Amino acid sequence: MSASLDLRRLTTPQDLFQAAAEEVLRSAADAITQRGRFTIALSGGSTPRNLYTLIAANASTTLPWDKMFFFWGDERHVPLTDPESNYRMANETFLSKVPVPPANIFPVPAENQDASAAAQTYEDTLRKFFALQPSEFPRFDLILLGLGPDGHAASLFPETAALQEKSRLVVANRVEKLNTSRITFTLPVLNAARCVAFLVSGADKAAVLHEVLEGNAPGEKYPSKLVRPNKGKLIWFVDRAAASQLSTAA
Repeated sequence: MSASLDLRRLTTPQDLFQAAAEEVLRSAADAITQRGRFTIALSGGSTPRNLYTLIAANASTTLPWDKMFFFWGDERHVPLTDPESNYRMANETFLSKVPVPPANIFPVPAENQDASAAAQTYEDTLRKFFALQPSEFPRFDLILLGLGPDGHAASLFPETAALQEKSRLVVANRVEKLNTSRITFTLPVLNAARCVAFLVSGADKAAVLHEVLEGNAPGEKYPSKLVRPNKGKLIWFVDRAAASQLSTAA
């Protein structure tokens, strides 16, 4: 793993959510002070859901929501109203409960029946928002990720084509074992971020967390290993249960 790996062990899931919430708010404050805005890519999953609920419950109305911009690192190929939608989950638990301007929220247009077209549209959205040159990648202030049971990050699944993408920002990644396509940021986008934070909770993630952080298998088999920000921070927030198979002392 990257030499800049910052492993933060928390005792309980609630401790993890609290520590991650504090990191989100600190990152937002720093970005707005330094650059006038905060850009974040949200994740799906049960652990981020609890984080969003906590932030919404404690979010101050004085936060500069008009300077905060929300994107998604990946999305299921379903309409935004679908129960499986990452956007819907974040909206219901978080964004609908805080005074963020609707124009600051950028969902993936996953209702498009052509997943590749949806990915291209979202890539165009990123290029326009970040005012990118053709060969540039966006530099998000913070990208939140979960750890899949097979070691996937965003929707970069083991041994799928998207792992080899070097120039695109967003792709439709065919996942045969799920018989679907997922729309996902590519590795160059994840690795261009100022900070990437993984949120990992529960004993069911202990074996895969050990494999990603300490195992010898190649990154193509455990794609979370390939997330290594080039000029940014990599933080792993893990609770005691998830960290139970790591060799280093708690």
